[in-house]
Amino acid sequence: MDKFTDSLKQINFKGEVLSDIPTLDLYSHDASMFEIEPKAIVFPMDEQDVRLLVSSVNQLKATVPNLSLTARSAGTCMSGGSINDSVIVDFSKHFNQLKEPIDNSIESQPGVFYRDFEAATLKKGLLMPSFPASRELCMIGGMVNNNSGGELSLRYGKTEDFVSELRVVFADGNAYTVKPIDKKALDAKMAQTDFEGLIYKQIFDLVDSNYEQLKNAKPKVTKNSTGYNLWDVWDRQTGIFDLTKLIVGAQGTLGFVTNTKFRLVKHEPLSGVLVCFLKNIDNLGEIINTVMPHHPTSFESFDNYTIGLSIKFMPYFRKTVGWKGLFKLAFSLIPDALIFMRGIPKMILLIEFTGENQNEVDQKIDQMNHDLRSKFKLEAIEDDNTKAKAWKFRIMRRESFNLLRKKVKDKHTAPFIDDLVVNPEYLVKFLPELRAIINKYKLLATIAGHVGDGNFHVIPLMKLENQSERDKIEPAMKEVNELVLKYGGSLSGEHNDGLIRGPWLKRSYGSEVFALFAQTKKIFDPKNIFNPHKKTDADWEYSMNSIRKHF
Repeated sequence: MDKFTDSLKQINFKGEVLSDIPTLDLYSHDASMFEIEPKAIVFPMDEQDVRLLVSSVNQLKATVPNLSLTARSAGTCMSGGSINDSVIVDFSKHFNQLKEPIDNSIESQPGVFYRDFEAATLKKGLLMPSFPASRELCMIGGMVNNNSGGELSLRYGKTEDFVSELRVVFADGNAYTVKPIDKKALDAKMAQTDFEGLIYKQIFDLVDSNYEQLKNAKPKVTKNSTGYNLWDVWDRQTGIFDLTKLIVGAQGTLGFVTNTKFRLVKHEPLSGVLVCFLKNIDNLGEIINTVMPHHPTSFESFDNYTIGLSIKFMPYFRKTVGWKGLFKLAFSLIPDALIFMRGIPKMILLIEFTGENQNEVDQKIDQMNHDLRSKFKLEAIEDDNTKAKAWKFRIMRRESFNLLRKKVKDKHTAPFIDDLVVNPEYLVKFLPELRAIINKYKLLATIAGHVGDGNFHVIPLMKLENQSERDKIEPAMKEVNELVLKYGGSLSGEHNDGLIRGPWLKRSYGSEVFALFAQTKKIFDPKNIFNPHKKTDADWEYSMNSIRKHF
């Protein structure tokens, strides 16, 4: 590491380099269950600094083979994508420039908090709707590199659908603008004799010669953040070649994004939520099929375990809503006590509609309510065209992960089956089988998520200091993941591969497609400079040996 820091001094690196023990300890963790101590933390000042970092590693790789660079912004990654054992490149300190929205687009550096990004777009009546549940904590860099999604992805899509242009530093140490191009521009790129031209030529040859195989390999679900998104790079019908589809969601393994241009949508300011209580999930598939033709803006759910924990730890919500909000929350639940006394519902559904005016929202909710009442005997349906009654359940749903992480004594969140996706048509069979596995391993876990997408977040609570608890992770994960794959699902809809799902890529896609993923990594990053131990470079033994032991 001395060679690396000495090289930065010689090449006029303007940013900071830290390697003191408290800083290394801080950067040993993200929001995942892993712990890996890096050798140094660097804070690049600008794009030129990022180029210098990559060039320096390029030159030293032959003599320091384990030297690598891992990008990090807010560190909210739940899959372990922003930690590693070499150099962490923190974009949060200096890469925080956000331009003013122009028309329906905006440019942002990776260190901008999404909450600040959203505040700027809402001033113009615009929104980038792929924000995750960690919207108050996450930064733009993580959203791009994980291909994030959230409650509004049901209607609008994920981050990949809103990226129109990227500025990327590739493995040769140069920065390039990446955006969709037509075949004429692609031919010009492939005629170049530099590193950029080589990437375009080799990736085009890869996706064109394996065109049908890659199209068939695309997971048949509404959300996916696993693997490399090769199937959407090249479209023979439109003649459009788009490398942004590959770089978004690559977890910084193909290059470092220094700036992103986003497409924005018009913000619909008014919303209403229909809340449904299900005493069982026997008709869940039919209910989903009834709801989806109404095109809700979001369709969320959480289970009886989340309800129970929320009631048990009600005082926790003071940190989110304040004392006044806490009393409001407790008081607002009184009418529901009668329902809960007859048995806590197996699942609560939150069906949201938005619009330009209140009449539009009212009509959507009334029609949805009518259709559900006419077809199903639900435990209860609470409809209100304001946010007042639904607010309490939105708080429970959005805060469920933080509640688990902070309030259950001596146990810690272990997100290893936290982002599975199964098409809604299979949920009636799938969810009981999933709960059976959770119960088999005696895991305390909630099931909440985006039911309209079939995307569920299962967050077990475990005492990871105990070997007996750690020993549950591998067999429980295997059973759950095999169940997901049996139903044609994806192991991650939003949280990406990282350390926890990278080792599953070959099983998920098969050896041939996995080999294409590995070839893609080699094309972009022949010396393995960028974020090793993730994606095709993931290793099960390395990951399992990196599970956090100190809290």
